[in-house]
Amino acid sequence: MTNYRKEWLNALLTIVSPVLNALEKGELKKTMPLSFHNERAEFAPLEAFGRSMTGLAPWLETDSDGLDEEERALQKEYREKALRCIEMAANPSSPDFMVFDRGGQPLVDAAFLAHGIVRAQSALGAALPSKTRRHLADALRSSRKIAACNSNWIFFSAMVEAGLYVLGEPYDIMRVLYALRAFQGWYKGDGVYGDGDSFHFDYYNSFVIQPMYVDLVKLFAGENEEIAGMKESVIRRAARYASILERMIGPEGSYPVVGRSICYRFGVFHMLSQAVLQKELEDGIPPASVRCGLSAVIRRVMSAKDMFDEKGWLLPGVYGHQPELAETYINIGSLYLCSSVFLPLGLAPSDEFWSGADEDWSGKKVWSGGHIGIDHAED
Repeated sequence: MTNYRKEWLNALLTIVSPVLNALEKGELKKTMPLSFHNERAEFAPLEAFGRSMTGLAPWLETDSDGLDEEERALQKEYREKALRCIEMAANPSSPDFMVFDRGGQPLVDAAFLAHGIVRAQSALGAALPSKTRRHLADALRSSRKIAACNSNWIFFSAMVEAGLYVLGEPYDIMRVLYALRAFQGWYKGDGVYGDGDSFHFDYYNSFVIQPMYVDLVKLFAGENEEIAGMKESVIRRAARYASILERMIGPEGSYPVVGRSICYRFGVFHMLSQAVLQKELEDGIPPASVRCGLSAVIRRVMSAKDMFDEKGWLLPGVYGHQPELAETYINIGSLYLCSSVFLPLGLAPSDEFWSGADEDWSGKKVWSGGHIGIDHAED
């Protein structure tokens, strides 16, 4: 029987370890490839670290009692490594102190780092030494200098406040409310939001919009009556969008290559993975079938021989090294948002996602002559 969990964990650590191993020693800026779109080089370290943490955090938060001895030891190692990395990233005296407060881009990746804190409130948030907590809070606050444009970026401003809230720091609820209210007005129907007033046929509903929307309403529903009133519809719409993503997995583990930022690879399934983690899949989608579908995607993408350079750093592309697919804002650090597909590692090994018998996903069932339920639209 395939050990899916070990396969997923090995893939996740293969991707993020070069980032964390260099950063904990204060050598990320020195060793990370910075020549690809080198005009973005000063932002690349925070991009790589913040995005790695948003995918790694749920596994760090998993109850270690349910893990086997080998995984428990790895988790302990990476929990400690992550705390050292946060100090290196946020301490102004560190050789790897990162840019949080200028140039626009750092707001994005301060938010991804904050999302990691939200997803690992015990293993990261509560475990930070007081000095590191202070450094991180100061770094997150400094990103407020960057104004968010009226798009998915307003969720970055909101998520920074969520990180401060988890750290027990003063936070600005209006930055959160502004984002949540705006996207209520940008809902286009059938589980999809516009990125601002316009609809874009891309994966930003999965990369950013819906995962952050869901986690923000869950985090702040107990603090604000208006946010509590949004919670049911936000989660329901996200579940519908996760169903759409599940149907986009082809029989052989491919998926449509559409829209911007496609070099985030299997990060396109961020919202599907979050729906699994939070047990919010719609009825009729067995968790084990999602495991099999996402496993097919992970295997397909990682089977490319040139996905990584000779030192283990990600290279731009979808299947291997395809730099022509990278927009001008993409650098090597940007690519680490692919780690978000691994969120189900935050579930215990005994969970049905991991323990259920193998089952084909929708695309494989249909194209092998099998049967699935009819699809439906969501108002």
